[in-house]
Amino acid sequence: MIAEKKKAILESTLHLVRENGFHGTPMSLVAKKAGVAAGTIYHYFDSKDALIMELFAYTQQMALTALQKELRADMAFKEGFFLRWINRCQFYIEHPNMLFFIEQFVNSPYYPRCPREDSENLQNEIFHFIQRGQQEGILRDLNPHLMSIMIHSSIMTAAKVHLTQKVTLTDKEFEQLAQMVWDSIRKL
Repeated sequence: MIAEKKKAILESTLHLVRENGFHGTPMSLVAKKAGVAAGTIYHYFDSKDALIMELFAYTQQMALTALQKELRADMAFKEGFFLRWINRCQFYIEHPNMLFFIEQFVNSPYYPRCPREDSENLQNEIFHFIQRGQQEGILRDLNPHLMSIMIHSSIMTAAKVHLTQKVTLTDKEFEQLAQMVWDSIRKL
């Protein structure tokens, strides 16, 4: 379990990075937003770079936990796909600071320095799910990396469209979007 002060620092950084970007988020501002002394931040993180790197791992773990919510071993493959897609999209809608942080992070100089296990845990879950579907003859024989990218980008885009209020996604629309993605990857 993560310490309360550390979580406050991480959450405050998410909010500030969304508002100000990486360069516009000094440690002093993070401390003020988190309601902690500046020295407290350095108790948990050696530097701003260490904070940003750990924040990415934190967002990935949170998203992975949300994606796996309510999954069962006996669940039909298609049902598992729909649940994964909808859970992750709803997670980003409920946590927009994480969505925008992740998007900034993967397009920043931080991402290439990220340990593989931090950058790939979430994508590996989807990738292995796709591979399983291909092995079972359920999904098309396409490059699983490309399928993973397509699935991930559809989730991110749907969440952003909802958050910018261009389209309001209800349960019906979540199902329709997941169905469209499913139809593009399933074997006919």
